[in-house]
Order: sequence, then C-alpha cells, then structure tokens
Amino acid sequence: MKKDKQKVIGEELSDKRIKDLLNLSPETGVNRDYFILMKGYRALRSHDFERFIGFFKEAGLDINAKGPDGLTLKEEMAEHAQATPYLEVLN
Repeated sequence: MKKDKQKVIGEELSDKRIKDLLNLSPETGVNRDYFILMKGYRALRSHDFERFIGFFKEAGLDINAKGPDGLTLKEEMAEHAQATPYLEVLN
C-alpha cells in the first residue's frame, strides 16, 4: 500500500463495487465462475458475500463450478474453520 493511502476497514461496499468482482478474468486453466466465487469469498465479509452471491446467480454463473483440484468452493470451504457464515449463504 502506498504511504499516501490509508487502509479503510469496515467500509460499506456499494452494489457496483461488489458487482465489479463479476468481471474478473481467471488465471489460465481456472474455471471462470469458480475463480470469481473464490475471489468473492476471499475479499468480502459474510454480509457482503451474501449480496455478491445474489448478483452472481442473477448473472447466470455456476455456483457449483469446480476449481483446479476438482472441488467446488462449497467443498473447499467446508475445511475452513471460519467459513460457516459463508457456507450458509451457499446452502
């Protein structure tokens, strides 16, 4: 982070900012829908992730897309101790 930039914690995200995640391009060989889901999971707080999933579904993207290891995001998240609120959104 540049010295002139201040880290903002707890900032409310606009719908536009959350929807911008839907335009990300995946790394070579990674399913686009999975990549976008993973980025949303890693970048957003659980209440923002819930909004993101609504936009994700509206865009017709696949919530069951598989990653490079053959697992869906939901299957991967099941191994994460802090993922419960995120998993609830996907159920």
